[in-house]
Amino acid sequence: MTTLGTASAGPGEMDTGRLRVGETRDGSPAELPVAVINGAEPGRTLYVQAASDGDELNGVGVIQRFVPQVDPGELAGEILIVGIVNYHAFQVAEHRNPIDDTKMNRAYPGDENGTSSERIAAATFETATRADLILDLHQGSTSQMLNEVRVRCGSRHRLHSKCLELAKAFGCGYVLDQKGPDGQLARAAPDEGVPTIDPELGGSVGWDEESISIGVEGVFNVLRHYDFLDGDAALNNQTRAGGFDQFGSPVGGLVRFRRELGDRVSRGDTIFEVTDAFGQEKATVTADGSGIFWRARRLPQVATGEYVCSVATDIDEY
Repeated sequence: MTTLGTASAGPGEMDTGRLRVGETRDGSPAELPVAVINGAEPGRTLYVQAASDGDELNGVGVIQRFVPQVDPGELAGEILIVGIVNYHAFQVAEHRNPIDDTKMNRAYPGDENGTSSERIAAATFETATRADLILDLHQGSTSQMLNEVRVRCGSRHRLHSKCLELAKAFGCGYVLDQKGPDGQLARAAPDEGVPTIDPELGGSVGWDEESISIGVEGVFNVLRHYDFLDGDAALNNQTRAGGFDQFGSPVGGLVRFRRELGDRVSRGDTIFEVTDAFGQEKATVTADGSGIFWRARRLPQVATGEYVCSVATDIDEY
C-alpha cells in the first residue's frame, strides 16, 4: 500500500486525496491535491509536482491530462503527484505565496516549523525525496519562451549526468544546463540523491495547449525510458544552453522584435528595435554573440532599462 496524505493505493490501484500543510486565515485546512498511482508490478518511484509558482498553470494542465491516461495495471513502480503546490498563491492567481510574500521555489528543502512557504516546501520535499526521479513542472510565467527543461544542480554535482539523462528523456528539445539559485527543488533534491529536472513549459497567460501537450509527452517519455511503462524509449539529441545574455531597452517606447523564438543569432544581428508611439525608430539592439533567441517579454511597451529578451549562449548538442 502506497500513501500520500489521504490518498492510498494498493498494487494496480490509483487514488486521490489531500495533503494538509497548515490552515488558512479563517482556520480552515490548507490542503494540497495529491494522487498516488501504484503499479501492478514493482519498479521505480516518480514524483511529479506543479504550480509551486501559483500563476504557472501549464504544469497543472499536464497533470490533469496525463493522470487519466495512466493505467495502474500496466505500470511498474509508482507515481506520487502533488497537483498544486503553492496553495495560497493558486487561490488568488499570483506568482508568490501572498501569506509570506515568498517564491515557493526558493524555499526548499523547507522547514516544518517555519513560514507558510517553508512548511509547504518541507511537506512536498519529504514526499519528493521518497522518489527515485523528480519532475518539477514550471513555465516561463507570462513571458514568451521556448519549451525547455532546466538542469539546476550544476556541472560539478555528482548527479549532474543523471539529471541530464532525465532531461534528455523528457525530450522537449531544449535544455538549460545552468546551476540554479539556492532553494530550488531542482537544486535541493539532487543533494539528497534524487535526479531532478525543472521543465519550463513555455510561457503563457492561462493555459497553452501546445506546451501542455509537450509536457504530457515528456512525462510519458520519462515513464517509458525508466521502464515504468512498456514502449519506445529512444533518446533524441537536445539543444543545450549554458547561460543567457539578457537585454534591456536603452530607451522607452514600443518593442518590435526582429527574431522569432528558436532562431539562431550571431554577433551583430538585430534582435529588436524600439520605436515611439508614431513608429519612429529610437534604438536598435543587436546580439553580443552567437546563440538562440530563447525568451521575450509579451507586451511591447518598455521603459529605459526594462527587460526585453534573452539569448541563450554556450550552445551545444548532447
